[in-house]
Amino acid sequence: MSLITRATTVFLSVLLTLVWSMPTGAADPEPVDLVVYGGTSAGIAAAVQAQRMGKTVIVIEPSQRVGGLTTGGLGQTDIGNKAAIGGIAREFYEDIATYYQYASAWKFQRSDEYRGGGQSKTAAGEAAMWTFEPSAALSVYEDWIERDGIRVDYGKRLDRSAVMMTRSLPARIIAIRMESGETYRARMFIDATYEGDLLAAAGVSYTVGREANEQYGETLNGVQTKMAIHHQLRNGIDPYVVPGDASSGLLPHIDPDGPGEEGGADHRVQAYCFRMCLTDHPDNRIPFEKPDGYQPLWYELMLRNYEAGENAAPWINSPMPNRKTDTNNRLGFSTDFIGQNYDYPEATYEEREKIVAAHRLYQRGLMWTLANHPRVPENVRKQVARWGMCKDEFEEGNGWQDQLYIREARRMVGEYVMTQKNCQGLPVEDPVGLAAYTMDSHNQQRYVDENGHARNEGDVQVGGFPPYGISYRSLVPKRREVSNLLVPVCLSATHIAFGSIRMEPVFMVLGQTTATAAVIAIDDQVAVQNVDYERLASRLLEDKQVLTYAGPEAKPGIDPKSLDGVVVDNSQAKTEGGWMVSNSSGQRVGMNYLHDGDASKGDCVAVYEGKLKRPGRYQVNLLWPVHPNRASNTLVTITDASGKQHEVRVNQRDSKSGGQANLGEFELEASATVEIKNEDSDGYVIADAVQFIPVGVAGE
Repeated sequence: MSLITRATTVFLSVLLTLVWSMPTGAADPEPVDLVVYGGTSAGIAAAVQAQRMGKTVIVIEPSQRVGGLTTGGLGQTDIGNKAAIGGIAREFYEDIATYYQYASAWKFQRSDEYRGGGQSKTAAGEAAMWTFEPSAALSVYEDWIERDGIRVDYGKRLDRSAVMMTRSLPARIIAIRMESGETYRARMFIDATYEGDLLAAAGVSYTVGREANEQYGETLNGVQTKMAIHHQLRNGIDPYVVPGDASSGLLPHIDPDGPGEEGGADHRVQAYCFRMCLTDHPDNRIPFEKPDGYQPLWYELMLRNYEAGENAAPWINSPMPNRKTDTNNRLGFSTDFIGQNYDYPEATYEEREKIVAAHRLYQRGLMWTLANHPRVPENVRKQVARWGMCKDEFEEGNGWQDQLYIREARRMVGEYVMTQKNCQGLPVEDPVGLAAYTMDSHNQQRYVDENGHARNEGDVQVGGFPPYGISYRSLVPKRREVSNLLVPVCLSATHIAFGSIRMEPVFMVLGQTTATAAVIAIDDQVAVQNVDYERLASRLLEDKQVLTYAGPEAKPGIDPKSLDGVVVDNSQAKTEGGWMVSNSSGQRVGMNYLHDGDASKGDCVAVYEGKLKRPGRYQVNLLWPVHPNRASNTLVTITDASGKQHEVRVNQRDSKSGGQANLGEFELEASATVEIKNEDSDGYVIADAVQFIPVGVAGE
């Protein structure tokens, strides 16, 4: 043991004795091993794990309901890949399945009538169930709390000015005080909130908003007007209160300072909404009502969007048991209250309450407008009006929940920052759980474009990668900051990487991980940054956590050496833009291929340089794996020996092509260049391989 380690151990031993010997007030709880601030899905999973490992734990929940979004309306689980979910998280979904095995759970529908769908559909023989009512999730969590004897203190908010810490560096949290006056002492603390209030109050480094792409070498961070494809307004919508009259002012919630520099950093966070639980059962339905304080001008942009050609209901209305739904944002104007949450992450509690109330007023008014306004297409009005809030969910709010969908708030800047590169294949050396979802950001602003029309900005949806490991170091503060705090929700990740990680099952996974690490840190009397990774990983695996993706191996691709001529694979190409790596098709050349995610149009370029034996005439072929989602007009540019550029459009979705296109015969130098671009393409552009076959070249 080194002198530093020995000194640290002695110091921690003395400090822990001090914590336990500090006098407590009459209303203060006795010191415990672990305090979890935030009874979210991550917080409950952490408490269960700590209890199983023999430690005392208290969960402090600022509201009157545990479970966060899992019990707050997000009942169709965003997963990405179910193979990534293990441990306590999978136990939750298995207990959901058990809940619905009882006839008493089916009040408004027979179990054989329910059909889940999408990624959350339960496969044949699967023990877990991935869609559920908010009340069902709450029932499971409350059963866990009772089963394990977990203490949960409800309705207590952190006094953000009263986090008691040591003065030495790295600091340790000794105790935290609530606004109600109680002081909680513990050896270890976990901040499991969506906002990151404890980590901020403890002086931990964090960020809010989007980083510039250049900060971490990313392509999908920062301002993203060029990604503005999905959830977009119709073209040509006038942004002014009086159409054509700029002096009348912008319509509400259009940012006069937008959009900002492409790829540049800003203060904006992706939009929030309520994940409504709706029903069409007449005995359980509460019709949408026009709310007090209704603001008609808030919806003028939506009405103009319909008049510009939109004709569908702006929601994803995903089925859940008992004829209920989990309802989420869709199209250019929907439940996301775009741009109205920028202050939320660092706001006071009172300011947050006003922001939440504004979101509720907006969404209640939105639903009434969709169901009743004569400028909404009749088919949309009829579709929306048959639904309503549920009498048996969130009864205290007449069907409306308190839990706002906080898609992102503060993000810690810790020992390691997860980035786009990790999502797309850069491994971490200390994985403690997997993420598997698309890099997903909802819109962050509305602005006026160069043509004087209203546009949305911020939506990014880029996937196509397998599950990937989350670094343990992204869950702990920097080494010199705080030594007994772990953060499973507002973890250390860039905006775009957090967009992939920020799923409720993953938060449960990371809750279990942080509790395990906290217990090991207590037992070994070390800082959380010094937890032995091998010991941590071993215990996580013992508890059925998934640390590495063990899915089916990719089918072998075509060996470039087996093909005629000179073949340049994508692994040898020089690339620009947001290309993503995939190996899902066995028709590919080599280990993998690149695709543009049907996004970032005009930004993705792959340059193939053929090292030919000698100058001469060559047939140039493009090779790629065919699929119906491919672009029919992929732009390929060949530069001949004279420097002339020849542009060819290739139909990469044509199954009759066999994944090969003859681009033509060209006189080429010994170093020949072919570029693949995704400019003006109408589907996924693939960059796999380019083949040069000599035609009448002397000596060939």
